[in-house]
Amino acid sequence: MNDTSALYLAILLPLLGAVLIAALRNHPNLREAATLVTSVVLFANVCWLVASVANGATPRAENILPMPVSGLFLSLELEPLGAMFAAIASGLWIINSLYSIGYMRANKEKHQTRFYICFAIAIAAAMGIALSGDLITLFVFYEVLTLATYPLVAHKQTAEAKAGARTYLLILLSTSVFLLLFAIAWTYDIAGTVAFAQGGILSGRIESWLAPVLLACFAFGIGKAALLPVHLWLPAAMVAPTPVSALLHAVAVVKAGVFTMLKVGVYIFGIDFLEQTGASQWLAWLAGASILYASVRALAQDNLKARLAYSTVSQLSYVTLAMALATPLGALAGALQIAMHAFGKITLFMCAGAIYVASHRTQVSGLNGLARAMPVTFTAFAVGALSIIGAPLLGGFWVKWEIIFAANALEQLVFIIVMIASSMLSLAYFAPVIGRGFFLPPAQASGDADASAPKEAPLLCVLPPSISAIICIILFFQVDALWRFLELIFESTP
Repeated sequence: MNDTSALYLAILLPLLGAVLIAALRNHPNLREAATLVTSVVLFANVCWLVASVANGATPRAENILPMPVSGLFLSLELEPLGAMFAAIASGLWIINSLYSIGYMRANKEKHQTRFYICFAIAIAAAMGIALSGDLITLFVFYEVLTLATYPLVAHKQTAEAKAGARTYLLILLSTSVFLLLFAIAWTYDIAGTVAFAQGGILSGRIESWLAPVLLACFAFGIGKAALLPVHLWLPAAMVAPTPVSALLHAVAVVKAGVFTMLKVGVYIFGIDFLEQTGASQWLAWLAGASILYASVRALAQDNLKARLAYSTVSQLSYVTLAMALATPLGALAGALQIAMHAFGKITLFMCAGAIYVASHRTQVSGLNGLARAMPVTFTAFAVGALSIIGAPLLGGFWVKWEIIFAANALEQLVFIIVMIASSMLSLAYFAPVIGRGFFLPPAQASGDADASAPKEAPLLCVLPPSISAIICIILFFQVDALWRFLELIFESTP
């Protein structure tokens, strides 16, 4: 197998998996086996590509499919940032598939075949985004991801689920069609190309005063990055089953948003161009405001998944802030956050789902003493939360460390304060979950618990978050290898 074949397979394998899942719809065990086998094969294929990129190659597949605009084709091209995103999405698909089997069966969810099909298509779209060689290709897969995840958000088919899904679809489609697509067209008009290139493609081709305007079209058009004020789709989507929430927050959707933000900053504008023009200064301030605003909103949420949703809005803005600092160190810290947040947040959502499966409790105020019955779940939650907070010995620590270093190098004290305040606020909204679970006496959750004594959820609801929690620890000690790989972003040509 060569690199070009591996690029095609990265997108085709999940699609073939979706077809196989549909064919096995009347055989649940085989259907779920097909999901797991496909995810493992995809991850192995992506590892092949990652190894190739690490060795200095830039796998390409150009002129795949002509677009309506003359001279534009879909093209695939893999550089280090895309390779990292593809590895995270494909690897977490394995963990989330195991969890989905346990969760969907324990809750006796309906329409499970549709769930697994849409999930596989969403992973294919995420692979397409990771492997995109230009903005047009990225836009196509970006829209496919939105459409594929809409049925997942509306999965329960209740009035609340349908309303949340409509909000999800309306915000993401409107921002991408009216702003992102406009920004892509404007870029093509200015530069004559929308291909990603080392150092960017806009230097010398756009007036300095117009660069912040174009960047604003991209920033708000990339709705999946959940910047204020286009973040409302994310809390609305919490009506979805927990495995879908994990997909939205850790595996594909929001990570596709901040990944796109980084790609635009590094390969369309160029970090040097952003620094010279100051075009991203306003975006850094908006990202800082998003971090603090969402953290404060998280404090006010008693529903555990809603609290985690606002936490995601805050944590995503780390990536935007890091990129907007317009230094290589900042951009690398933003890329690192994609990885660290993915494993921390998927751990938290899977634990929230395990709590629901075992006790039907969804409110933070109803978790008193529950850790005594579910020690593994709450320990995994504590690890994921501490990583998000940025505690030492967990992967999330390095993100805050590097962003603070990047801000300090620019003498931007305000962003150092934002990062410290964010950590304190994160501690404030996670501490009640951990504290109530471990240290308060058991109490019946008001209107939110079943009558039976809670115990650990089934194995497949507990094992996956335990694995991802362990990875949060491993990432702290193995960060050097990941950092060296990400440094290739500024050494290789995408």
